[in-house]
This record gives sequence, C-alpha cells and structure tokens, in this order.
Amino acid sequence: MGKSRFNTNFFETYASLLLEKLLGEDYKGLVNIDRPDLQMPDHSLGIEVTRALEENKSAALSMLKDIAGIDQAIADTGYTYGYGLSDDLHVGNIEYEYWSLAQPLKRIIASKIEKVGSGFYGDFSRYGLFVFCKYDLSHEDVRMLIGYARDLQRHLDIRYSEMYLAQADRFYCCDLTVPSRIAPQTAENPMISDRSFKVFEISPDLRRSLFLETLRNSYPASKLARGK
Repeated sequence: MGKSRFNTNFFETYASLLLEKLLGEDYKGLVNIDRPDLQMPDHSLGIEVTRALEENKSAALSMLKDIAGIDQAIADTGYTYGYGLSDDLHVGNIEYEYWSLAQPLKRIIASKIEKVGSGFYGDFSRYGLFVFCKYDLSHEDVRMLIGYARDLQRHLDIRYSEMYLAQADRFYCCDLTVPSRIAPQTAENPMISDRSFKVFEISPDLRRSLFLETLRNSYPASKLARGK
C-alpha cells in the first residue's frame, strides 16, 4: 500500500490488511485509490470501504479504540492524539468531518448499493462492500442483512458479489450472489443459510498487530520510529 495521510486512508489500509490476513492470497495486491477505495490493478476486484455507526463523536471514538485494541503500548506510539485516541478523547476537525460521513448500517448499505448500480465505481469484474460496524451483530442479524442487500440489488445489472462486515472482534464474509426469495424467513423456509457467510474471530493480539501494521503503512517509517 502506498504511503499517504493517516486521516484519509487508515480504514482502507486496515481493511486491506484484514482481508488478506483472513481470506488469503486472493486479496493480496489491493491498492488504495478511490471509487472504489480498494482495487486490484487488473480491475478484477473493486471494494468500497465505509463505516456504520451512530452519527456522533463518542461512537466514532469508541470504534477507533475498539479497532485499535487500545492499550498503553499503542498509546506510546505517539499517534493516538492525532487521530482521536488520546485519554482526553480529543478529535480534530479533519477527523471529525471524516467520521461524520458514517451512517447507520442499513442506510449506508442502501446508499452504496445505489452507487454501485449506477456505475459510480467504474468497471470491475467483481465488487465488494466492506463495512466497519459499531454494532454487536448476531448470526441472525447477518442473515437478515444479506437478504436485505440481495433484495435491494436483485434488479441491478451492476451489483456487489460480497459484503464484508467487520466488528472489533469478529469478521463476516457474506455471499450476495444468490438472489434472496421474497417470502419471509421461517424455520421451514430459511431464506438465508449459514452457507451464505463465513465468520472469523479477531483476537486481541491480531487486532493490535493490524492496527500497528496499518500505522506503518500509513506513515513514513522514520516518523513511526520517532513516535511523532
């Protein structure tokens, strides 16, 4: 990943590292550009990265700390103050404006599906939607979201084939390629089965290592070494 400002590509960088770590070599080589945020150079895959949480500063700061697995070792890097992770919960104007773009989960999914269907993200063989979630999702919640996304895009020519839902300690890789049925889900008529998603646990150690590796990819090595 190329080096650029922490406040513009931190989550995209974190997402690319998490995808490669959990889903393997198929996700190695993603670059952070725009429209969508992560792209394979051969246009075989484009992934839009977004966040879903309550639209307030405390929720944004809480998600940042959840993702970081914040502890003294991370605080000692010297980067926590600059991105709203300090003990006094300071957040700068640039970072707050960035977080204010986040919307609750179903609304952001609907917005991103509308954009991909319009051709907004360009021409890719396959599209993915990566959502950082500040919600405690159950397997049933994930099944419902898969059905919701499939129904929204079932008539679109351009659509997402995968949706990635990332919580601080859990990651869901969801298959959106099979059209969902209109009939409601019941025990006798399951609309979405567990085969529609894979779930991965994110350990505290992995969470911290991903956070620090994201910092190393987002800042020049010389600055990270100085802790500035």
